[in-house]
Amino acid sequence: MSTEASILSSTLYFSKKGSLRSKIRRELKNMDLIQRSKEDDAIQSIVLVAPWFKSSKSLFAYVSCATLQEVDTSRILSECLCSPAKVGYTEVRKKLYVLHLEDRKCNMRMLKISSINDLVASSMNILEPAPVDCDGNEREDVGKGYYIKGLLGCSSAGLAFDRSGRRLGHIGGYYDVFLKNTKSSPRSGNGSNPFLLHCHILYSPAALERYN
Repeated sequence: MSTEASILSSTLYFSKKGSLRSKIRRELKNMDLIQRSKEDDAIQSIVLVAPWFKSSKSLFAYVSCATLQEVDTSRILSECLCSPAKVGYTEVRKKLYVLHLEDRKCNMRMLKISSINDLVASSMNILEPAPVDCDGNEREDVGKGYYIKGLLGCSSAGLAFDRSGRRLGHIGGYYDVFLKNTKSSPRSGNGSNPFLLHCHILYSPAALERYN
């Protein structure tokens, strides 16, 4: 393919993505509020009873933002944060990591929180944890080589997904960069990468048959 043909192909591709984003945003904005609430509840109920969720020791999650028209995750976060820390000598509470946007250059981190009060509004008006806790200690950061034991679940935010799991983001590119870096990061702890299971949660208008 010539350089000109390649540029034209790339231009058409990004134009198609832009049109699709606009279409999905309109449909989500016009979504009936009662239907949205029903889907919020149904989606979270499915996640909470899923075998992968029950068996995971840690969870990467996003904190839902109404402005971005994302599926509510409050029940999922509460389940992780409010469950007993231990039953006897066995730890049963999941470790919960939520995203912290570093800058506007697609860099983000996943930081561990222990309470919903650890979240503060960012400059982008998204609830996220500060890099240090109330005692001035750095939060556990997945990207800094902490060993994470057990199956990991990852609930991904996005504008739309297709049935093969391909994701159409909001245009920022944060998840793309983070997941790419996570896949290529050094092995942790005992020399083996933890198993990471992705769960895409979305409203019905954002479900695409196929997205390339």
